[in-house]
Amino acid sequence: MSNLNAFLDMIAHSEGTAGIGDRGYNVIVGSRPGRAILFRSYHDHPRILVELSASLSSTAAGRYQILERYADAYRALLNLPDFGPASQDAIATQMIRERGALPDIEDGRFDAAVGRCANLWASLPGSGHGQHENQLAALRAAYTNAGGSLA
Repeated sequence: MSNLNAFLDMIAHSEGTAGIGDRGYNVIVGSRPGRAILFRSYHDHPRILVELSASLSSTAAGRYQILERYADAYRALLNLPDFGPASQDAIATQMIRERGALPDIEDGRFDAAVGRCANLWASLPGSGHGQHENQLAALRAAYTNAGGSLA
């Protein structure tokens, strides 16, 4: 389980939520250190549409920057009580599971796991979302610094 926790920490690092607010769990998209936009209640996804540029708006929120529509779908699928930290972890883990990346993570095949999950998080290399993508080497370092082991 420590590799999964390290992978989740790496996603928060990549998405820019680590170290902001409540470990990133209450962060609204567009936040950065020194200019955090935080939501107050974990009762539900905050449902705030943020205009990031003239061509990009997003409802991403929480440690893993989960879109409102995915929060709703996974909350129902997983029977989650709220949008709190445990629920956000469960949603991110389910998303990873659905991409078939859990075995790669468990076995320390970090690069393969990132490749499988790239389309889920815009900040991962190869995501193709047209936003800033972090370098694989930097994310690998964040993963190992969080206690993840490599094959």
